[in-house]
Amino acid sequence: MDAAVWRLRSRGCWDDAAVLLEPYAETDPDASVRRAALLVERCMFTAEGWAAAEDALRVAEAVAHHDDERGAAACERGHLAYASTVLGVRDRADEARAALGRAAALLAPAARARASLDFRRGLVAEHLSDNPQAARAAYRRAHAGATAHGNTLLCSFTWRHLAGLALRDGELAEARHGFTESLRLREELGFLVGMAPALAALADAQPEPESGRLRAEAARLFRLLDGIPTWLADHLPPPDTDA
Repeated sequence: MDAAVWRLRSRGCWDDAAVLLEPYAETDPDASVRRAALLVERCMFTAEGWAAAEDALRVAEAVAHHDDERGAAACERGHLAYASTVLGVRDRADEARAALGRAAALLAPAARARASLDFRRGLVAEHLSDNPQAARAAYRRAHAGATAHGNTLLCSFTWRHLAGLALRDGELAEARHGFTESLRLREELGFLVGMAPALAALADAQPEPESGRLRAEAARLFRLLDGIPTWLADHLPPPDTDA
């Protein structure tokens, strides 16, 4: 089951992956949160499927029995509200902060979901509050937690966002290292749907002609996946300039 869900998720087939978990979602809190997380991730990558994600979150919240389960569901709700805000669908910034604050109060310090919570609080700090210092601290906590729990995919996200802050500060060597590590981890995992963003991010820290080569490869993968993630389109060259 886990392998099948991962194969579908890694190729951007979130609905199909969620269907595999659906028979267990009404009774198993872990499966319910995982299903909700898939549908929230779909919203983040496609800017679609909001109603389905909301429904899945309500189920996850209803079947949670313990604080860690409630905290994990709250963390996903915060992520959905963040995605809606940052993608310009609807301003839910206050909801995002409130849900992540609730998750912080519920999750035990050593809970696996704590690393994801720290990462999402970093996203809110960086993109909704324009507080790069708080974002960097949150991303570093998330990276340490992801490393401790063996969450390689989350490490790829923390590497990329820490590198983005380094690039913002003009620290090119640090940025290139972080973006390279993020891309390497996604290649090792086979996270195909996340490859184009990783390539485009690395391109931002490289000189020409390497920058152009990376963007062209990102554009090829972007078209291969039918324009996912949708928000990447403005950062890639049009088809007639690809190599």
